[in-house]
Amino acid sequence: MGIVLKQTFFNTIITYLGFAMGAVNALFLYTNFITDEYYGLVGVVLSTSAILMPLMAFGVQNTLVKYYSSFDKKDSFLTLMVLLPLIVIIPLGLFAFFGNSIIAEFLSKKNVIVKDYVWHIFFIGLSMAYFEVFYAWARVQLKSIFGNFMKEVFVRLGVTILLFSVYFKIISVDVFMNALVGLYLLRTLIMKVHAYLLKKPKLDFNFPTNTREIVIYSALIILGGSAAVILLEIDKFMINQYIEIENVAYYAVAVHIATVIIAPSRAMHQITYPMTAELLNDNNLVGLKALYQKSSLTLYIVAGLVFLMIILNLNDLYQMIPSEYRGGFIVVLLIGLIKLYDSFLGCNNAILFNSEYYRAVLWLGAFLAAMTILFNIWLIPEFGMEGAAMASFLAVFIYNTCKLAYVKAKFNMWPFTLETFKVTGLILLVGALFFSLQFNFHPLVNILLKLFLMTTMYVGILYRFKISEDVFGVLHKFLGRKNS
Repeated sequence: MGIVLKQTFFNTIITYLGFAMGAVNALFLYTNFITDEYYGLVGVVLSTSAILMPLMAFGVQNTLVKYYSSFDKKDSFLTLMVLLPLIVIIPLGLFAFFGNSIIAEFLSKKNVIVKDYVWHIFFIGLSMAYFEVFYAWARVQLKSIFGNFMKEVFVRLGVTILLFSVYFKIISVDVFMNALVGLYLLRTLIMKVHAYLLKKPKLDFNFPTNTREIVIYSALIILGGSAAVILLEIDKFMINQYIEIENVAYYAVAVHIATVIIAPSRAMHQITYPMTAELLNDNNLVGLKALYQKSSLTLYIVAGLVFLMIILNLNDLYQMIPSEYRGGFIVVLLIGLIKLYDSFLGCNNAILFNSEYYRAVLWLGAFLAAMTILFNIWLIPEFGMEGAAMASFLAVFIYNTCKLAYVKAKFNMWPFTLETFKVTGLILLVGALFFSLQFNFHPLVNILLKLFLMTTMYVGILYRFKISEDVFGVLHKFLGRKNS
C-alpha cells in the first residue's frame, strides 16, 4: 500500500483543498454574489453537461485504464483512445446545431432562463469528456497528482475569481456563464499537454488486433459511466424540469455539503483503479482481496469522521449562510449516507469494471439509473428537493448493495472485516455523544470547538485500539513514535 498511501495522501490534500474552495464558492460566494435563479442555472448547466460526459467520452477513460497494461507497444492503442470519443461527439454536435430549438424548448419548459444555454452544456460536456481521457492517460503512468489538482482545484479557483469579478461589476453574469465554458476548455487543454509530456504521443493508425473487443467494451462501459453520473446528477436536472430553478440552487448547497464525505474516496481511487486493473490482468486474487478490504476500511474510517463532522455541525453551518438556503437537513443526511456507503465499497467499482463480468454490472447500472429517473418523477413533484434526495438514496442503496453481492458471488470476497464493525460502533458512539452537545458561541467557534473535540476522541480511539493497520501506521508516524 506504499504507493497507494503516498499518492492518496497528496491527492486527499488536493481534493480537500478543492472541496474547501468549492465550499466557499457554493456556500458563500454563489449565494451572495449572484441571484438564486442564476445559481440554479449554473447547477442545471453543469449537471446536464456531466450527464452527457460519459456518452461523449465513449467510455475511453475506463477502457484506457483496463487495457493499457496489456500492450507492449502502446502507440496504436493510445491513438485509438483519442479518436474514439469523436464517434459520439460529432453526431451529437450536429444534432445540437440542427435541433437547437427543440432541445432548448425541452430544457426550458418549466424555467425559461435555461433556453439560451444549450451550447454551454455541449461544450462543457465535451471538455469534461476529453479531460477524463487525458487524465486516464496520466493515471496509467501512475501519475495522478497533477491531474487531480486540475480536476479538483483549477475550475473552482477560476470560479472564485469570476464570482468576485461579478461582485465588483467587472463582468456581467452572462459573461460569467461564457467564461465558465472557457475554464473547462482551458483545463482540458492543460491536461492534454501534461499527459503528452508524461507519454509522448505517436500517431499509429494500425489499430490493435483486438480493436473490436476494445470498442465493444467502451460502448458498454458507457452504460456504467452514465448510470453512475445519472445517480449523482439527474436530480438537479429533473428539479429544473418540475419545479422552480431556484430550488436547484438550494439543493446544490445541501448536496455540496454532503459530497465532502466522498473526497477521500475520490483521492484514493485515482491510484487504486489502475492497480486493481493490473491485479486482475495478473489474476492475483490474493492481492486483490487485500486491496479491496484495506481500501474499504481506510475510506470508511475517514468518511465516517467527515460524515460526523458535517451532520453534527450542520445547524451551526446553516447559521452562516442566507436563510433561503437553510432548509436542506434531510437532503444532507440522505446524500451523506449515500456517500458514506460509496466510501465503504472501497475499490468495488474498479473490480467490477475491469473484470470479465462488467457487462452484467453495466446492465444492472442502466436499470438502476432508469429507477432513479422514475423515483425522481414520482418523488420530486410530491416532496420537492427532499424528494430528489429520497430518490437518490433509494437508487444508490439498491445499486451499491447489488454490487457488493455481485463481487461476493463472482470473486468470493467481501470488503468488510471485523474492524469494519468496530468502526461502525465508533461512528455510532461519537455521534450519540456529540449529537446533543451545543455551545453558545459564534457558529464558526462552535464548529471549530466541536470538530476539535470529536476528532480527538475519534482518532484517539482508532489509535488506542489499532483498528486499522494502515491508519495506525500513518498516525504512529505522524505522532513521531517508534513502532511497537
